[in-house]
Amino acid sequence: MTQFPGAVPSPAMAPVVQETYGPADLGATPLFGGGFINFGHWHGIDLDRLPTEDDRIRSQQALYRHVLAALAPTEGLRAVEVGCGLGTGCAVALGEYGFAQVTGMDIHPQQLDRARRAQAGLLAGPAERLRFVQGAAESMPFGDAEFDRLYSVEAAQHFRDLDAFARETARVLRPGGRAAVTSFFVPDADPARPAQLAALLDTFATGLDVAHSIPELTAGLERSGLTDIRVVSIGAAVWPGWDRWLSTMWQPGTWPRNFLRAYREGLLDYFTITAARPAACAGP
Repeated sequence: MTQFPGAVPSPAMAPVVQETYGPADLGATPLFGGGFINFGHWHGIDLDRLPTEDDRIRSQQALYRHVLAALAPTEGLRAVEVGCGLGTGCAVALGEYGFAQVTGMDIHPQQLDRARRAQAGLLAGPAERLRFVQGAAESMPFGDAEFDRLYSVEAAQHFRDLDAFARETARVLRPGGRAAVTSFFVPDADPARPAQLAALLDTFATGLDVAHSIPELTAGLERSGLTDIRVVSIGAAVWPGWDRWLSTMWQPGTWPRNFLRAYREGLLDYFTITAARPAACAGP
């Protein structure tokens, strides 16, 4: 039977993450909206015209729905969101997918304070149906087999150790539990990719985003004993819409517009990755 190791010591928060999600309060900028912080899933949104703020919020909701639907069935189950930000995705999970309990975990205490204020109505509901906990993806403050489902939406690009995240995912999932992760990753194992992305995109140059690759993540999930690992590119539904939204604030040739260029040049893509913890071994 596969063994799932215990938690490792929590890593320190990178200073650039501390600043971006603390004093800088990225989620309050016009790039985002509706309490979400993600690039969005733009399928079905008309990109022949400039997107509105309502379009932007709808795209971010759609990304959560895309991930949560990949975890079905969800009714009556316990879930944890790794990198929950302002907790708006937790509210979607509870309100639309029938989870019995959702735990939002984030490494940043200021984000958790904002989440508790933003989701005060849900927190005042049935005891423990929603809770927020501080913790790192590489060292989750939970017991073994505590959750039926684990999901993470556009947070993995900030994780410092994908192997540790994979081990922790396997550890906190119950046998038969499932995980879904979506974010932007390097599609191949070419060692030149980090430098290429740093030359194009300030978030990689500063270390806010880490140039993790899909082979790196899937290898970590396999080593952790997770199975049924599936990787699906959703870049066509993300990058053109994200660039169209950026065009309302940034001129061509400015660094944020290079996300679409990086996608077109094969340096970066957006993926959904799902995996499962094997069911418990049957007795003799």
